[in-house]
Amino acid sequence: MKKILCIGDLALDVIAQLKESINYGNDTSSRISTHPGGQAANVSTWITRTNAKAQLVARVGNDPVGFALISDLDKYGVDHMNLMRSGRPTGVVVILVDANGERTMFPDNGANADLEVSDLPPLDGFDGVYLSGYALLDFRSRDVVLAMVKKIKAAGIPIFFDPTTTGAMKIVSREEVLSWVSLMDGILLNAEEAIYLGGDSQIELAEENLKAYTPLVVIKLGSRGAMAIFKDESVRVAAVTTNVVDTTGAGDSFAAGFIPMWLQTHDLDQALTAGTSLAAKCVATVGARPPLN
Repeated sequence: MKKILCIGDLALDVIAQLKESINYGNDTSSRISTHPGGQAANVSTWITRTNAKAQLVARVGNDPVGFALISDLDKYGVDHMNLMRSGRPTGVVVILVDANGERTMFPDNGANADLEVSDLPPLDGFDGVYLSGYALLDFRSRDVVLAMVKKIKAAGIPIFFDPTTTGAMKIVSREEVLSWVSLMDGILLNAEEAIYLGGDSQIELAEENLKAYTPLVVIKLGSRGAMAIFKDESVRVAAVTTNVVDTTGAGDSFAAGFIPMWLQTHDLDQALTAGTSLAAKCVATVGARPPLN
């Protein structure tokens, strides 16, 4: 059984499902719900729904939300240590979901900004690492996470990087993000992110450009499936048909399906299929985590 270390963030998602267009400066009908979230944490919980194990490196504040989020991880069987520290409050992400299921996110990293190199557990027994882009995009945790990356690479463990949204990436220069990509064994991103980082409006050319920085490039295409390139091999698979309720966490669940299967088989077709299958289960429910029942 593969074990994946997920590094980055644990937060509370506040989801507003809109029933109409936003009435700026006035009330807008919506349905509000709260869910455990955080990109790395989401990936870790979805990994527990595969034939793999997960451990999370993140931070929460010493507050009621932090206690609740740790309890939720325990229900999924995600391993963790040293998550709670006094200081900043637990991170929160406000998510607006429109009538088509598309989401817009407003993240506040909160306590996740206070990661320390000592939060990294002993690396024996880990087969791969998932790294959330939020951990590098936050200047307060960037140097620490880069130090973690150095230790992980020295241990010979492959790192798979999700740079997060195009909007979030624009906090720093494109060149700096690409410098991080060059440290990774693989990158997972959506079409918009691939076009931005790959520097070409043609997705295939953007993918080829990104291959100059990392050997494995995986691009999620939503309803059009997913594609990947590794060395000289290029594969594309169709999406799994499902009723889309909420796309929050779709990329996280895809990563959780793809990474363990890739580590197990090094077969792009099998890994992409595992990713799209798990993502289909995610978008059919509200929230970014798998159901507990």
